[in-house]
Amino acid sequence: MTTTVFHCSDLHFGHPAVPEQYEAMEALIQDRRYDVVAISGDLSQRAHSGEFQRARAFIKHAERVSKVICIPGNHDVQWWKAPLGFGDERAMFAMYRRYIDDEIEPVLRVPGATFAGLNTSHGVVRQALTWRLRDISIIGIVHRAQIDRLREVFARSPAGDVRVVVMHHNPVKGELSQRHGLKDTKRALGAFADIAVDLVLCGHDHQDAIHYIEHTKKGTVISTAGTVSNRMRGGRPSSVNSISITSEKMEVSTLVWNAASGGFVSGPVKCFAR
Repeated sequence: MTTTVFHCSDLHFGHPAVPEQYEAMEALIQDRRYDVVAISGDLSQRAHSGEFQRARAFIKHAERVSKVICIPGNHDVQWWKAPLGFGDERAMFAMYRRYIDDEIEPVLRVPGATFAGLNTSHGVVRQALTWRLRDISIIGIVHRAQIDRLREVFARSPAGDVRVVVMHHNPVKGELSQRHGLKDTKRALGAFADIAVDLVLCGHDHQDAIHYIEHTKKGTVISTAGTVSNRMRGGRPSSVNSISITSEKMEVSTLVWNAASGGFVSGPVKCFAR
């Protein structure tokens, strides 16, 4: 059995969006008919209704041929409605819930695989406060209760299912940014190893990357999708990841935007034994 996954992130519908790129993604999904389309956050730029409406149309188009799992990113959170935990925390996700999904940590089960959403975007919280004002609301957090929930989700999966976590913030330092998007990455990655997570799908860093984290208990593949907008780091082209999973291996291919052809072309490919 082979499970195919289209992994994209940081679509930023709104001013940074590039219509030719997301139209090319829509065509690619329809052509390849992936089993799963995974969107790891930042559908919007400013959490505006119009941006979420376009994101909703993108999701509905993908659902014609694929199952879709989506989680919010830091740009999708109206953090000013509940800063530092004061106010109604549900209000921070009101626009996302209205247009995308009422569930911000969805679970998707397909034959051979379990995909578990993990919300790392909690707005302005005490744990993520920083002296860098531009980083307010940007740093991701994983709470212990969320790890316990993941453990329960995967405990109900059939033996042999590939275990996939879909989250926004990158737990591995970006090559160009030299920054982790997630706080306490060592603790989070250790927890993933403990609950036998095979694959993490994330974004946030605006640069594509494929990593393998080797632990004593369990190795974990990290697929970081680049942004599909005009906000890619270092002048690099936009990108998405195409993933193929079998009982023996996982293959992660980066598809890179080529303006000349008006489409995504093959880039780096890495293959990992399960």
